[in-house]
Amino acid sequence: MGLDDRTENLPENRTAEPDGPDAERVTPYGRKAVFAATLGYAMDGFDLQILGFALPAIIVGLGLTTTEAGWLATITLVGTVVGAMIFGTLADRYGRVKMLTYSIVLFAVFTALTALSQGFVEMAIFRFIAGTGIGGEFGIGMALAAEAFPALKRARATSIVGVGFQLGVLLAAIISAPVITLWGWQGLFVIGIFPAVIAAIFRSRLHEPDAFLKQKAAAAVEKPPNPFRLLVADRRTARTSLGIVIICSVQNFGYYGIMTWLPTYLSKQIGLSLTASATWTAVTIGGMIFGILLFGQLADRIGRRRAFWIFQAGACLALLGYAQLSDPLAVLAGGAVMGIFANGMLGGYGAVIAENYPTAARATAQNVLFGIGRGVGGLAPLVVALVAGASGFTTALSFLALIYIVDMAAMFLIPERATEELDTTPR
Repeated sequence: MGLDDRTENLPENRTAEPDGPDAERVTPYGRKAVFAATLGYAMDGFDLQILGFALPAIIVGLGLTTTEAGWLATITLVGTVVGAMIFGTLADRYGRVKMLTYSIVLFAVFTALTALSQGFVEMAIFRFIAGTGIGGEFGIGMALAAEAFPALKRARATSIVGVGFQLGVLLAAIISAPVITLWGWQGLFVIGIFPAVIAAIFRSRLHEPDAFLKQKAAAAVEKPPNPFRLLVADRRTARTSLGIVIICSVQNFGYYGIMTWLPTYLSKQIGLSLTASATWTAVTIGGMIFGILLFGQLADRIGRRRAFWIFQAGACLALLGYAQLSDPLAVLAGGAVMGIFANGMLGGYGAVIAENYPTAARATAQNVLFGIGRGVGGLAPLVVALVAGASGFTTALSFLALIYIVDMAAMFLIPERATEELDTTPR
């Protein structure tokens, strides 16, 4: 479906965005909403990353086994899945701004409490609860950004939110070593309390988006619909949900497969030192940030499906090419290109999901569908390790490249709805 036929066969209450001078106008509210959502997702990336940097010191300080340390990361991710399911539904019922604030405060407080842990059990409890807060932020933030921006710039808004995660990862990489040196691993987690303060400030200055308020008013005279049922409301919607689960799974599988093993690949295959590997990894993340912003521009101009196809094909070719490189400078440039395409699509999922579900289920759809993809992506480090162990890292990277072919096919299941108004019907 191209841009010329994107308004065909639309469900009732879906119309094309009206033309005129206001069609592309970004309001001050829209900017504040996107900033709040970006901040929340940045803290998501920051929190998940600092645990990895702190684990060696935590193992020594608390006398944990390697297995227990590994479980801390797993428990955090389990918490994110639980939080995604809970907070997405609550955001559809009680409000995006309100639940985004609560999720940030929850994760910030329990991240800070992690610093008080005296053993594995305490830390596991704190990490799980912090994870539930982290899990709510992606979907709520994406729904908020999509509803606050004009349709003609919706993908750019959700892409900016997507950049937040990468900025959080970079921040963690920059400050972790000096903070641990000065104040120990506890200092990293104490810093986690600051987002709660910022969230409280934004909560007082940001009202709910108009799309949610309209849905809330309509739902006041009817029983609120079950948001989970709306994800499979009919055959067409169920097909759309399947397609989105597939592309979200490939996105997360590719990201975790690349970022988990990239330092090891650079060290063993290319012979780079740990410091050099960190530099090369940072360049790859820089490519990801540029790619996310570029994708948002393209998706708003040529449509979601075409933009996804360009980046999916680019990710496949970039990974195949990267697996053949051996010169350090070539690996540096190749990493940036790989980052552009492999993670550039991140912000696009927020726009695509927002456009395919009504306001009554939009945050639920964001969190549930992307959360399933994150769960599948969590298998990537294990699968890559098994393939690399049997056939080498070059083969493992080539395997990751091939999954983007599945990604391209899945786009046929997802309608093209760029530039359409969001559906506010509580059906």
